[in-house]
Amino acid sequence: MGAPENRNRNESLLLALTKHFLLDSSVIPAGSLDGDVKSLYLSITAASGNEDSHSNEEVLKWVAFAEAFPEALEARFEDLKKLNDELSGKSVLLGNGLKPSEADVIVFSVIHSSLINLSDANKEKLPHVLRWTDYIQHKEKFVGLFEEILFHKPEFEPPVTKPVGAVEADVKSNKADQSIKNANKSEADISKDKNKAENIKGKSAGDREPDKAKAKSAVKEPSNGKEKPAEKVPDKDAELSVSLLNIQVGLIRKASKHPSADSLLVEEIDVGEAKLRQVVSGLAKYCNPDELTNRRVVLITNVKPGKLRDVVSEGLVLCASNEGPTIVEPLLPPEGAKIGERISFSGIDGKPEDVLNPKKKQLEKITPNLFTDENGVATFKGIPFMTSGGPCTSSIPKATIK
Repeated sequence: MGAPENRNRNESLLLALTKHFLLDSSVIPAGSLDGDVKSLYLSITAASGNEDSHSNEEVLKWVAFAEAFPEALEARFEDLKKLNDELSGKSVLLGNGLKPSEADVIVFSVIHSSLINLSDANKEKLPHVLRWTDYIQHKEKFVGLFEEILFHKPEFEPPVTKPVGAVEADVKSNKADQSIKNANKSEADISKDKNKAENIKGKSAGDREPDKAKAKSAVKEPSNGKEKPAEKVPDKDAELSVSLLNIQVGLIRKASKHPSADSLLVEEIDVGEAKLRQVVSGLAKYCNPDELTNRRVVLITNVKPGKLRDVVSEGLVLCASNEGPTIVEPLLPPEGAKIGERISFSGIDGKPEDVLNPKKKQLEKITPNLFTDENGVATFKGIPFMTSGGPCTSSIPKATIK
């Protein structure tokens, strides 16, 4: 890159990293803007007190990517395609997705201007880069600091279910087709069928000696006027309906480590009730309490309360996870969603159970149908988790939810 290009790139990097570290950009020496990306990065992290990250080889790998990002538009697009491949299997470049890493911020700042000027046709070739970009610019609150990168987000179309009337029409149509086929039978076929029937009928009773044992078994036993009531067959679809779950929007007011389990966290969650709900989650490996405090979540509130390592849990926070899993994060309701509101699913009505019965394994039957789509929208059998503010999402596309 030429000197003006380098300075523009470094100014963007300075804006993004100082915002990320909550630093005043004036503390960074002015001469740093004329150097390379690595030198500027080291100056900013030193000022922020995050010098330990200097030894992180993964961060330095993306510092090198930013330094080498080409000036020529065609070469830039090739690098963006490589970045798109890198992001096809993960939500962010480094970390667990709940908080973008320094690497994500650095790369965002460097490729931002290229994405702004990209044609719609080329944007469509970079779905993973754009999904990641949208997450970073809103998660880091870069909109306003940087021009917002806009792109078309395909709307989800729920599967079309045929109306009952249409199904009945199909059945009638099939019957009519069969009648026409029968009417078109040749006279020879009809005559042949008639002769065959007469031959069977003409057989003497002596030629067909009845089987006495079968005849006896065919006699119906007297019922004494009392018919046995037909057993009610359970409706399997109803058992699998997501409407059995009471899924609500919550706000974590406080999160802390479990007193006796390193893998567990304890959250106090506001769901619009008189008192906060205490929920124990296995998230300690994937996020820290500070990241969860004041974060919106989606949780099931009608699971049976129980103790996890002697701490009472009164709900289940729904999380998306990739294969492994190496990344796990709670589902995120939109900002416009109301605390305590129930998640809805288009075309699915029903009252949730007061308390799920663990013996019926209702939750185990429903959760295999929960997943995020290619845009990170949380769904049940492809139908989005909807709130008054829009769908619930995750930064992890095509993830399992449980």
